[in-house]
Amino acid sequence: MKRRTFLAGGAGLAAATSLAAPAIAQGRVQWNIASAFPKAAPGVGTNVTRFAEMVATMSDGRIQLEVYGAGELVPPFGVEDAVQQGNVPVGHGPTYYAAGKNPALHWYTGVPFGLTSTEHVAWLKWGGGQEIWDDIYAQRNLKPFYSGNSNTQSGGWFKKRIEGVADLQGLNMRIAGLGGEMLRKLGVNAVLLPPTEIFQALQSGAIDAAEWVGPMLDQAFGLQRITNICYMPAYAEPGAAVAVVFNQDAWAELPADLQTICQHAAHAAALEMHAQFDYFNAQSFKALKDEGVEFLDFPKDVIDAMRGAWEEVREELRGQSEDVARVLESYDAYYQTAYAYSRAMTEPLLAGRN
Repeated sequence: MKRRTFLAGGAGLAAATSLAAPAIAQGRVQWNIASAFPKAAPGVGTNVTRFAEMVATMSDGRIQLEVYGAGELVPPFGVEDAVQQGNVPVGHGPTYYAAGKNPALHWYTGVPFGLTSTEHVAWLKWGGGQEIWDDIYAQRNLKPFYSGNSNTQSGGWFKKRIEGVADLQGLNMRIAGLGGEMLRKLGVNAVLLPPTEIFQALQSGAIDAAEWVGPMLDQAFGLQRITNICYMPAYAEPGAAVAVVFNQDAWAELPADLQTICQHAAHAAALEMHAQFDYFNAQSFKALKDEGVEFLDFPKDVIDAMRGAWEEVREELRGQSEDVARVLESYDAYYQTAYAYSRAMTEPLLAGRN
């Protein structure tokens, strides 16, 4: 896939004076759904398209969702605001793009040294995570559904090697979420840019490094054309979940069967996204290595420093927000159990495969 295919954008509709409102007539629903990602971006963009396709098929056309990519209806970081305000009935993207509203939302995308993608969905389904998420979003008249995860991510593309913590000082780096707050404590100037601006900023020298997603998307965005140094894995963001979010009033208009269809379509799209990232990340990883990309792990002192900085960020947020404290109580309880299990089962298996 060529970069221009999905980076071309769309501010064309953004200037419209009003957005299409929910329309339900004669038992048929025709709504817009705005994504924070370019529609054709592998994995993250195609996730929302597959969700809309499955909803239409499963409902026999009774609900049609017109997908708009980043910037076509609303800016990437404004999707949830638009849904909350009722300007668009459904949105799609990572919850931490709206974390300015509530820092607890970071835990519904991904946090440094956090749960893996499979552990994350297990926490949502069985560990109480979804119930807390529903309550937090109800405060903003929203209804959220998990719709997928990028799985283990890359730590970032750097123009120079990171030999120690001192090399992070003054580094301008594109990075999202609490990974950015963690790295700020180590002297990094963390910059949050929408995905469509990453390549140009790295190429121009406006940033020195960029954390985006992983081999499939990083290759598709052409980051390997700028530097051949990539650090793996992303301790700053082990995986990033995405969500489909409904305006609660619009959601309430749907009959029960269409609500169920939307919920299960989000789950089906999530399964496809997990498999897509696992399969194509492996393909792109091989291709990038063949092109001469160096995949490196961060030095141990850097990893240790990041872990210490993350502990500081987490505890600061716990003290500042009741919702963060509530999420952490649930999240940490499962984290400890999941960590013990993975040490006993998954890690020996991976070691044995070597």
